[in-house]
Amino acid sequence: MSDVRSAVPAFVLAAAVSAGAASFAAADRDLSLTVTPLAAPAGANTAEPQLTTEGHRTILSWVDLSGNRAVLKFAERTAAGWSDTRTVTPAVELMVNASDVPAVRALADGTLAAQWLQQNGPDPESYDLRIAFSKDNGATWSATATPHHDGKETQHGFASLFQTPGAGFGAGLNPGLGIVWLDGRQFPPDAPEGVGDMSLRAATFDTSGTQRGEVAIDTRVCDCCPTSAAATSEGVIVAYRNRSANEIRDIYVSRYVGGRWLTPTAVHNDGWRIKACPVNGPSISARGRDVVVAWFTAAGGKGRTFAAFSHDAGRTFGAPVRVDDVGSIGRVGVQLLPDDSAAVAWIEFASEHSQFEVRRVDQAGLRGPAVTVAAITGTRYPRLGWDHAALMLAWTETVDDVPQVRTAHAALPEVQSSGN
Repeated sequence: MSDVRSAVPAFVLAAAVSAGAASFAAADRDLSLTVTPLAAPAGANTAEPQLTTEGHRTILSWVDLSGNRAVLKFAERTAAGWSDTRTVTPAVELMVNASDVPAVRALADGTLAAQWLQQNGPDPESYDLRIAFSKDNGATWSATATPHHDGKETQHGFASLFQTPGAGFGAGLNPGLGIVWLDGRQFPPDAPEGVGDMSLRAATFDTSGTQRGEVAIDTRVCDCCPTSAAATSEGVIVAYRNRSANEIRDIYVSRYVGGRWLTPTAVHNDGWRIKACPVNGPSISARGRDVVVAWFTAAGGKGRTFAAFSHDAGRTFGAPVRVDDVGSIGRVGVQLLPDDSAAVAWIEFASEHSQFEVRRVDQAGLRGPAVTVAAITGTRYPRLGWDHAALMLAWTETVDDVPQVRTAHAALPEVQSSGN
């Protein structure tokens, strides 16, 4: 697993924009961010953070690498700061992957749900998804379950959790947990590299832990790019990297409406043809009927990060807004903000250095100044989230070969929601 090094001071404001990049925000709209360090609840030897928000509950999860086992832990953001740390997986062998990370999230009824990976065979690329629930805020957890039941020693991972709307995959299902993941059950046994199709699948559980359905959303997708899911006022929407018959691997979405997943559609036709998985998935955020997707593409031989907005719950998307300044290596995050702009995180690559950057963009193509949060290398993903009235950031830094999860928050200029 690659490490992250901090080579420059964090929270350095940057405003360098290349001549060909989109313009900064007009003078009558302030799209700036002020990023402030925030003491993280995770100590030394921690990595792979994830941020989730449901209503007013924002949860940071991470992997504790102390000792011989990797352990999934989490804390919740409260008015007084981070809560006490809780442990999800004290007695299991947690598989650690810099791109395919576990998560803990709250559901609407107060239940907590967690997902993580466990190896299921001698092949390091073979592993199962595990899910558990807690009714007492993480003090105890249920027996684990898997959303897949193919019984194959193959990849099941890159999962995203979401709150199900009331109908799930069957009539009369109460709101509960939904999960989408990449599933390798279609790969022939001992198939050579590039033979076989990865699928995108989804399942739902009620909050008692009973599975209520499983379905394939797309039967040919990119092998190992993370997925992302969000809830609109019309239903759930998932973003992922597709894989066409001629190896075009652009970003697609599928919407879950009226109890079924609709035919996937492209966010934008980049036309990126690549014969291997770039391990670089999209990020999606939504509120009401507003949706934003951020993604990486190297179509044309140059790495770039883009964002695109939708105001019809993801049916259609506007023109992409370029987010990076000089060049991007992706690993994106996105968070829709109250004024319908979005904060986008990415790894900028310029002058032989990689840096975790964040900036605000809007649907008109206006961009605020970029903020350099930390120097970063390897394949770890920084994360964005929302906590009441502040943007949350989380990432992994490594100092003297010891990784540690860091957090920050970003105050926004006073904004008002458009009401869309």
